[in-house]
Amino acid sequence: MLGSNHPHASTPSNARRSTNTPALSLALFLALAFLAPVCAHAETILFQDATVHTVSGETLAPGSVLVRDGKIITVSRQVAARVDRVENLKGLHLFPGLILPTSSLGLIEIAGVRSTLDVAEVGGYTPEVAAWQAVNPDSELIPVTRANGITHALVLPQGGTISGSSGVITLAGWTPEQMTIKRPAAMHLFWPSLALDTTPRELAHDKTKWKSPDDQAKDRPKKQKELDDFIAEARAYAQAKAAAKTNTNPATTGAPFTIIPAWEAMLPVLNGQLPVMVHAEDVRQIKAALRWAETNQFKIILAGALDAWRIADQIAKQRVPVIFEHTFTQPTRDTDPYDAQFRAASLLHKAGVQFAFSEGPGAWPATRARNLPFAAAQAVAFGLPEAEALRAITLNPARILGLADRLGSLETGKDATFIATTGHILDLRTQVKRLWIDGKEVTLESRHTRLYDKYRNRPKP
Repeated sequence: MLGSNHPHASTPSNARRSTNTPALSLALFLALAFLAPVCAHAETILFQDATVHTVSGETLAPGSVLVRDGKIITVSRQVAARVDRVENLKGLHLFPGLILPTSSLGLIEIAGVRSTLDVAEVGGYTPEVAAWQAVNPDSELIPVTRANGITHALVLPQGGTISGSSGVITLAGWTPEQMTIKRPAAMHLFWPSLALDTTPRELAHDKTKWKSPDDQAKDRPKKQKELDDFIAEARAYAQAKAAAKTNTNPATTGAPFTIIPAWEAMLPVLNGQLPVMVHAEDVRQIKAALRWAETNQFKIILAGALDAWRIADQIAKQRVPVIFEHTFTQPTRDTDPYDAQFRAASLLHKAGVQFAFSEGPGAWPATRARNLPFAAAQAVAFGLPEAEALRAITLNPARILGLADRLGSLETGKDATFIATTGHILDLRTQVKRLWIDGKEVTLESRHTRLYDKYRNRPKP
């Protein structure tokens, strides 16, 4: 076993020398191998003559961005500095990389193929699940999403009520560990549904699970009580662990405290270090979630938020950020106007709610994750100021996910993660031409571009 045996303990000194020589050579080789890319990455690059959309400040036209060792050193109209390389971006627009704040990227590939699905665990309460550990770096959906300017995404688990914790990944890398830049990012709570299924028993898909509307209504308090009991048990575990650390009773001092992974995962939530992302759609769910967060003094983020615009003032009052996933969802009530969801973002903005756009978790949203800027553009056409729409796909999600010190805008000290486009990112005609993550250019090739090239070059009959 490694670390337990010492094979050189009884060998002569000359044998030890001959054995250690290749070991030292190997160590030197590995050191050089790791230092080489670091040294190469430390170059100074000047990106100049682009229209620079800083997001956090003014737009510079033209502007320049100085990058060293993967970090932004200066953003200004002109930069006078000694550089290793100049990237002339004349005629292009420079934006910070877009951020997708809820997704199943890397956890799902083809909905109809079970072996490509890793989005959920069995059980109603699985806070110990860590979604980022299951990300498939070779997913074809990642480069497809990246090709439209999205550089980072939050990957979350589904299934049950408390499904586990999420992580923020960069959409480039060889391994989940290399791709993940924040872990955990949030604990995920899917608020119990308050809707009633009025399907008659004879038309039910599974008659063994059919319940009358009255029985469904009776189940609602039970689901809420299960959640409250779970939180109470988590608090009891935290108190027991704290008591074990301060125990001075000679009879029990030194007794091992049993670590339970599920409760351990809840400790950062209870002490306020980790926010709870509450997935709630109906206005009744959202109101219940707001009361629950206030009662338990939890820091929450509302995700999904189909009806959030209906109680925008209340959400703003409690300073709860919103991740809105329903720009293109049809109105759910026959009394709603056709543009209810198109105008939702502008109503949230007018109420003072901090919000971001997303496509949501699941199979279908994963395939359309690339449409993130289109959701923001649609909201602009229905009253949302263009600057706010841009923030809602860059700086706002960075702030909501606790990454505003690294991502979301082009500022000194932040990661050199940005995209070069032919026009404004909210213009549907705009094409993403180049993309950099941490100062390194990343290919925009995807399954879509490969198929395009293949059939474009198809021989004529």
